[in-house]
Amino acid sequence: MPIHFQQHPGLVVYLTAGDNGLQADASRIARGDLSFTRNIALAAIDAGADVIELGVPFSDPMADGPIIQRASERALHAGTRLADVLRLAAELRRERPHAGIILFSYLNPILRFGMARFADEAAAAGADGVLLTDMIVEEADEYLAQMKRTGLSPIFLAAPTSPDSRLEAIAAHSAGFVYAISRTGITGKQKQLTGDAAALVERIRRWTRLPVAVGFGISNADHVAQVGQFADAAVIGSAIVERIERSDPSQAADDVSRFIKGLRQPQLAQAL
Repeated sequence: MPIHFQQHPGLVVYLTAGDNGLQADASRIARGDLSFTRNIALAAIDAGADVIELGVPFSDPMADGPIIQRASERALHAGTRLADVLRLAAELRRERPHAGIILFSYLNPILRFGMARFADEAAAAGADGVLLTDMIVEEADEYLAQMKRTGLSPIFLAAPTSPDSRLEAIAAHSAGFVYAISRTGITGKQKQLTGDAAALVERIRRWTRLPVAVGFGISNADHVAQVGQFADAAVIGSAIVERIERSDPSQAADDVSRFIKGLRQPQLAQAL
């Protein structure tokens, strides 16, 4: 089933689970303690995020830029495991039943955990769907079978370089929404959006009525407004993670909340 965005454009907020920011004293945080991420996720939802993408930290996040790479390193150093992220998803589902929750991971941690076990526990935690960044639709038979069995929505990445045949396959096998990459390359902030994003969304819509969310480089209120002209939602990742990195840990949740509110209120965004 599609994920419903409460506003237009919807906001999908990515967080690296277990990242406590540069200034946090890791020695005082118990291994696997994701309370810091939990507080930021709740603040993000209350500030207007329709969907939270909980990023499972990975040692070789090849699709991510330096900001999220550093966050993964911090989270792994803090001892964050996939099981911890699943527990966090369950906590968020209990505390904010209306929010969309997506588990965002590379394939390797899922294979080590066990695909069937992962699907069972993700569904039990109340997740809506799963996005595996390096899972291509042409090799996704087992993954899709497990998603279907447990009622989870598989979400695939569609790139400007994807041929029509791949976009058609992605549309046929996606649920929840389709994630359109605004540009080729890695994640990270950019000054302006390219025309590739709008053209890609137009191509995707030939084959699906699912919502389309645009990510990679969306970092300010102007970007969100631009995305709203041709897509259903904007994905904010590196800009949020960088804010967490720069914030005092005691202020990080408030800082993220103000930033997210500013994405819909340009005057507020300019003051931040």
